Amino acid sequence: MDIVVRAVVGFAFVFLLARIVGRRELSSMEPFDLLLLVMIGDLVQQGITQNDFSVTGLMLAGGTISLMAMAISYGTFKFPRLRPLLDGEPVILVEDGKLLPKNLGRERITEGELLAQARLEGLDGIDGVRFAVLETNGQISFIRKSG
Repeated sequence: MDIVVRAVVGFAFVFLLARIVGRRELSSMEPFDLLLLVMIGDLVQQGITQNDFSVTGLMLAGGTISLMAMAISYGTFKFPRLRPLLDGEPVILVEDGKLLPKNLGRERITEGELLAQARLEGLDGIDGVRFAVLETNGQISFIRKSG
């Protein structure tokens, strides 16, 4: 039972850490970010299983973390009011061709990064953008002005 409690605490810690780090960073991982995630995973694993290297410990920890992930997914599906808390909300970065510096700063996205993403979407700038939205999955959606 001790492993299950530690797995729940470990999952909650990693989930909170992922929410703090932010969507943008998780969607565009650099090699350093990948190493950091692997190291965090290893450190959390050590805290969860301690010196228990048994198959039972592995199954308890893995099963608990899988059930926690499924509970989060089910919770956001079944209870829409939990979605903003667990998944976050989309953030508008550009409105009618104008940058929203407060939202860019809050999400730690530079103008250069936004323009680079716009170019990848085939846009030559943000003047023709009605909305640019940072989605909950970390991707930026561009909605062109009509006309």
